[in-house]
Amino acid sequence: MSDQPPGSSALPLATDGPPIAPAPLADHWTKRRFIVLLILFLAAHVALIFVFGTRKPIVPLPPGPIPHLQLVDSANELVALSNPTLFVRPNAHDGATAFWRNLPAVSQPNFDWPELPHYLQPVPADFGAAFHKFIQHSQPAGFPLDFKPAPTAMVPEVTFESPVPSESTFELSDELAQRRLLNSLVLPSWPRNNVLAPSTVQVLVDPAGNVMSSVVLPASGVRTVGDSEVDAKALELVRTLRFAAAAQPTVGDLTFHWHTVPTNIPPATIP
Repeated sequence: MSDQPPGSSALPLATDGPPIAPAPLADHWTKRRFIVLLILFLAAHVALIFVFGTRKPIVPLPPGPIPHLQLVDSANELVALSNPTLFVRPNAHDGATAFWRNLPAVSQPNFDWPELPHYLQPVPADFGAAFHKFIQHSQPAGFPLDFKPAPTAMVPEVTFESPVPSESTFELSDELAQRRLLNSLVLPSWPRNNVLAPSTVQVLVDPAGNVMSSVVLPASGVRTVGDSEVDAKALELVRTLRFAAAAQPTVGDLTFHWHTVPTNIPPATIP
């Protein structure tokens, strides 16, 4: 009886005798058998090729493509790739020209007219019909034939302007003419038998509009000894002037044209 618990498998116990020889292995493929089977397989394959294969005549192969040399211009794509400014400067084949500024193609008219022209035959009855109709509807307006019209009296208008002023006047010049004068002057007439030369006074006006300085310039006309009072009157009148305010002082000339009254006129006689 064994001391193993029930349900456990019985294991052979090791003994001290000679080892047990292993069981002989099953028969396996040898190298010779493999070579023979390969030869038979190749022979069967060659036999099938000869049995089922068809014999076709040997046809020479057609010649392949032969390279040709051809001159190209700048429009060729491969030549355009050698341009270093291809992607910098605009050209005729860029994206903007191909899609954005693609102008529509304008079709030319076809002038190939196969049919010969048909000329209109003139109608003698219609000669001058348009002109005759125009004359009937465009009669000129009638007017009397008055070869001797009545004369009309024409009185010319004659105006006489005296070269001598009727009163004394003055005028402003240079920068002083740009400023507005605030007061007016009453200029006297001088009792003289001759014409007086104008009196010219150079004036400096401050920004407030007051006359700061005035100087009588030499007269261009002939002056007599008694004409100094004319220049003194001009200085007196200039100092009473007032001008509009300005941003800076103004320099200009003020010229007086004097009116004279003759003293040698004979008294009027009463009839």
